[in-house]
Amino acid sequence: MREAVAAATVAVTALVGDQAADWDRAGRLPEGVVRKLGAAGYLTAQIPTAYGGPGWNSADSGEFTAHVGSLCSSLRSVMTSGGMAAWTVERLGDRAQSAELLPRLASGDTAAVAFSEPQAGSDLSAIETTVTLDGDTLVLTGRKKWVTAAEYADLFLVVARMGEEGAVVVVPRTAPGVRLRRVTDPLGCRAAGHADLRLDEVRLPLSSLLGGGRQPLSLLVTTALAYGRISVAWGCVGILRACLAAAVEHAGSRHQFGRSLGRHQLVARHLADLWTAEQIAARVCEYASRRWDENAADLGTAIVLAKYVSAGQAAKGAAAAVQVLASAGAQDGHVVARAYRDAKLMEIIEGSNEVCQLILADHARSRT
Repeated sequence: MREAVAAATVAVTALVGDQAADWDRAGRLPEGVVRKLGAAGYLTAQIPTAYGGPGWNSADSGEFTAHVGSLCSSLRSVMTSGGMAAWTVERLGDRAQSAELLPRLASGDTAAVAFSEPQAGSDLSAIETTVTLDGDTLVLTGRKKWVTAAEYADLFLVVARMGEEGAVVVVPRTAPGVRLRRVTDPLGCRAAGHADLRLDEVRLPLSSLLGGGRQPLSLLVTTALAYGRISVAWGCVGILRACLAAAVEHAGSRHQFGRSLGRHQLVARHLADLWTAEQIAARVCEYASRRWDENAADLGTAIVLAKYVSAGQAAKGAAAAVQVLASAGAQDGHVVARAYRDAKLMEIIEGSNEVCQLILADHARSRT
């Protein structure tokens, strides 16, 4: 498996090249890049081999995610969305749904998961999108906000209310009543294809309900978020690695007051803190992936910890990198300028820092 991951790393590095800054400024990933990675299975690397996927474990998938995150956080975001969708199908779908959908996602079809709404962000229990039965069809109505990778998606996995319970509905992009509106000029991950989704009485077959629907809303949300959080955490490791490399290179090549910038004590402190941040984030992600692969009882807490720690370290680390590079890193599109904006979003998405703190505080109290 390690050889496969190494080959994927080489392939995605060649595919991205030096284009990430241009993609960020344009606010768009080339369709061909997304399709090539999807067809290779790299957007959904943990789909089991029985369904045509690479079948990577969380540890290997995480290291690959970190590498992609070091190259382009927008591309990593699309990967996270695809992985979340596949994981949700694998966990909630019945045998027939898994047999149909997972091979499609493993071979190039793209997907996005739609949670948030205008009045439902951190409090996803406030979701108002509804799915109702009308004979042998479903009727889906509602609005979703800031759906990552929506502009590239062939399928949407929409979290909705079904009576007093919840459901995940698989919605083709081409279904009548599906409308997208691009999120213009996002702060970070500008090329990740964020869009708002409007669902106007979208009619679908009953088979579009994952697992038949009528599951606890909390189960549906936490299932998908588990994958999203660990993927974002690993992406933050990648952000830190990119920032560390850029800061070390600049501090070694630029000279001020007769010596290299990195030999000045206060600049050296930034480099030390950046390296430390990368090490902390990597270790906590490695632990979470180990618990994932072991299906450990404390997996949920380990994932939230990884996401909270890594996002915070990435935001502080990116700010330090900008400080080291100064004007050299303050230009739009530069790797540390992108990291500075992208990392801030990581403290918000898939559970804000404050939500993560509440979850971890509950865990702390339960242990006393």
